[in-house]
Amino acid sequence: MTETEFVQWLEDCSGEDTAAVGGKSANLGELASLDVPVLPGFTTTASAYDYYVEETGIEATIADELEGLDVEDVADLQKQGERIRRTISEATMPEELASAIVDRYDALASRLEIDDPEVAVRSSATAEDLPDASFAGQQETFLNVAGETELLESIKHCFASLFTDRAIAYRENKGFDHFQVKLAVAVQKMGRADLASSGVLFTLDPDTGFDDVVTIEAAYGFGEPIVQGVVDPDRYVVFKPTTGIVEKELGGKSQRMVRRNGGTKLESVPEDKREAFALDDDRIRELATYATRIEEHFETPQDIEWLVDGDLEELFVVQTRPETVHGATESNVIRTYSLDETGEQLLEGVAIGNAISSGTVRVLSDHREMDQVEEGDVLVTEMTDPDWVPVMKRASAIVTDRGGKTSHAAIVSRELGIPAIVRTGDATDALSDGTDVTVDCSTDTGRVYEGDLEYEVDEEVVDDLPETDTDVRLILGDPGRAFALADLPVDGIGLAREEFIVTSHVGYHPLALLERGEEERFVDALRTGVAKIGAAFYPDEVIFRLSDFKTDEYRNLEGGRRYEPEEDNPMLGWRGASRYYDEAFQEAFRLECEALRQVREDVGLDNVIVMVPFCRTVEEGRRVLDLMAEYGLSGDGMDVYVMAELPSNIVLADRFAELFDGFSIGSNDLTQLTLGVDRNSEKLAPLFDETDESVKRSIESVIETAHDHDRPVGICGDAPSTISGYTEFLLEAEIDSISVSPDVAIETLLEVAELE
Repeated sequence: MTETEFVQWLEDCSGEDTAAVGGKSANLGELASLDVPVLPGFTTTASAYDYYVEETGIEATIADELEGLDVEDVADLQKQGERIRRTISEATMPEELASAIVDRYDALASRLEIDDPEVAVRSSATAEDLPDASFAGQQETFLNVAGETELLESIKHCFASLFTDRAIAYRENKGFDHFQVKLAVAVQKMGRADLASSGVLFTLDPDTGFDDVVTIEAAYGFGEPIVQGVVDPDRYVVFKPTTGIVEKELGGKSQRMVRRNGGTKLESVPEDKREAFALDDDRIRELATYATRIEEHFETPQDIEWLVDGDLEELFVVQTRPETVHGATESNVIRTYSLDETGEQLLEGVAIGNAISSGTVRVLSDHREMDQVEEGDVLVTEMTDPDWVPVMKRASAIVTDRGGKTSHAAIVSRELGIPAIVRTGDATDALSDGTDVTVDCSTDTGRVYEGDLEYEVDEEVVDDLPETDTDVRLILGDPGRAFALADLPVDGIGLAREEFIVTSHVGYHPLALLERGEEERFVDALRTGVAKIGAAFYPDEVIFRLSDFKTDEYRNLEGGRRYEPEEDNPMLGWRGASRYYDEAFQEAFRLECEALRQVREDVGLDNVIVMVPFCRTVEEGRRVLDLMAEYGLSGDGMDVYVMAELPSNIVLADRFAELFDGFSIGSNDLTQLTLGVDRNSEKLAPLFDETDESVKRSIESVIETAHDHDRPVGICGDAPSTISGYTEFLLEAEIDSISVSPDVAIETLLEVAELE
């Protein structure tokens, strides 16, 4: 055989060569034809693997070991797999094949102008990266390989890794013929990520399938610890249409894999580097740009590994493959999980999978204990790697001490369709073996509860829904749900609340953070929360309501008692617009404006518009708008709405319409203040009636006046979804939009369509 039948330059390969050089090498060759930086190198071919197996005479031995193998028998799988791997790696490399590899290695050295260059030797299976199956991580990679002898030995070990226990079991379960899957080996210049950083990314949100973002995880050093879940990486989310950074989450990054004495080792990361992001904003955007380009080229979502070479100070894409979970699923079914009962919370962490499951806890310290796990158990361990796959398939949920959203446990749990909670810190200590628990991953924060709790699964099919003249929008407070709800066929967000973001993701009174010099903490959390909602529903409008905490609610935040007065009736007290221009709160309002300015200008989400709540007078509204402009939150392209929830908003709607660009009716407060009924009073509950004629006339009046001034009006109270006939009343009054909670969005849309 000729040398070119055994080895090829990566740039000579293309996506059509998967059968010849495997998925990894074919994709790298394809990338080389794009304007995407790829480390130089070559690849062996599937023919080289076949030649090795045939010339060494080991095929019959492998077949004998596989005969009658039961992959569910863990002990048998481990014993037979070890024999096969030893047979392959201990065979003598045929001279003709060895010569072809060495000649190409020498040619690479000449290109790089380096004697015996260090290279990465990476397995590339011919069935590795198919749209409906992922063999990723099942074969070996060898780093810092230098010299002809070490290179040849590493390639033989890559050949042997085609028969790891996990690979054998995966092929058996997927129905692949063991001898139809070949192995090529990519040999590339060793990227010096140990002097910089590396990581993985998805060209979508890996939990929900929302495909308008790039999700990046990054840490210092080589990337294997991220995939293995050893290190907690930084996480960045970039909005594709604008390349704006939606979210930056600082990871622990306590360890990094570096080169030492010709090999690699884990070492501690200095404290100051742990507290810094592994990538700056320019590098994050650069990486997202390459990722989007790659996805557009392959026309399917991608799972990409990358590194920054510390010597060259350049970014390189190491490999790309199809994302195998959401790329192969139907997008017209939305499943919403919710607990029907509560229990004692045992711990929490990062949620993977947007689902809920129950089972019996099995705490394992090593994958070799996997025979202890029964079907439906909750697997609890420090972290997982590809050796755990056979047992992970049996679990109903997975909980780990360590790892991020692209760790092995996270990736596999998504593919298996089971919820997982990673980065809990102490699951192996906090959860007791043999106890029943419920794992709730229905929000960003995963929680483990004691006992087998009842939960519901609602399915919404979003195909073939009618168009409506009246917009149907969502009320949403939790940004963690935004990406999961993005496929709902609604017309944006009619009310996004700031309060949930502050209480759940900040916890501190903004003035307390200002006094501590931590104002960025508030701004970052608010910007991230609003940006996630804005990105999820782009380009539809997202109406974000400025803070409407009452004094008693602000007092409950950390440090709040120092800044908040005690009021007899906080519902009618220092809230909404009256706070923003008050000298006692004005600096906190500046933080809100800065967060929103960043969302619109830095992230590029000009679909986010602002709404002022509880604005008692026109003059008060003018003062708030002037202050917003002073703080950089203004411009011809930004609308500002006002809540219509006070009788003064109704009576002077014509004056408010001259000042604001639209109205949103808050039917709860409007009813309370029109009827003089405290909506929290049990004694007066029978009198709290949103169908009272005085309330309905107020709604009709503000709609008519607003329309006379070409101003839209929406409603964001509970009435349309809880009161029979209320939607019909609103449509007859010619309301422009109706906003409801996500659980009744489809029902409301159908009702509006029928009434229209």
